[in-house]
Amino acid sequence: MTDSADYKQKRAFFDNLLTIYGRKPVLEALQDSRINVYKLHLAETNKSGGIIEQILLLAEQRNIEIQWHNRQALSRISRNGKQDQGVAADIKIDQHQSVDEFIQHHNEPYRLIALDNISNPQNLGMIIRSASAGFIDGIIIPRKGCASLSPLVIKSSAGTLFKASLIHCDTLSKALQQFKHHGVSICTLSSYASDSLFDYQPAQSTIFVLGNETDGVSSEINQLSDKQLAIPMNNGVESLNVAVTAALIAFAVV
Repeated sequence: MTDSADYKQKRAFFDNLLTIYGRKPVLEALQDSRINVYKLHLAETNKSGGIIEQILLLAEQRNIEIQWHNRQALSRISRNGKQDQGVAADIKIDQHQSVDEFIQHHNEPYRLIALDNISNPQNLGMIIRSASAGFIDGIIIPRKGCASLSPLVIKSSAGTLFKASLIHCDTLSKALQQFKHHGVSICTLSSYASDSLFDYQPAQSTIFVLGNETDGVSSEINQLSDKQLAIPMNNGVESLNVAVTAALIAFAVV
């Protein structure tokens, strides 16, 4: 059974929503007119005045829909009841898309970074910032096995999360297989590889996979790799922080 066009349209809309939480992150989003805040969620237990009053005033000035919830319902929306402070907001980000949408709209050779179990929110934020600043056309972020897009990620990305081209998928292996089906080359980094990242200039579309901070690229993803590349090291250094590696990829492969 195939999904209807109406269902696909609704799914695409909600896939492009990013839910942020916490009083200060939501307030900062409302203060930035460039950020498209779709809906504001508030807990009924919030006391009036202070930052809550500022949030409500800004939402009303921008004609943003406000929904009130009991504490349990808000926790389900924020997915972090311990830290949401009774406030969450849905952000509409047109640059966020599915694998199908990205493939459909990109024919020319492109360069992507894919994240394989990146668990540290600060690393995730810095990767997004480096990729956005460099020559990378998008970042593949799986919903399973990767750090969530939390306020800490937003802070570490220095706000670039709201304008970065993010490609969402359920699992990385399935997404990479889909890209490979369209002729995209998959590259992983290894200290044992004979070819240097800085000498690699692929003609075809290429995805560079960044592995977990401790374990590196998983065996499942390694099996999908078409090419292994190394970053030359000096002074006996064996590896770099994953966010630093992302920055090198973003500016080395032009």
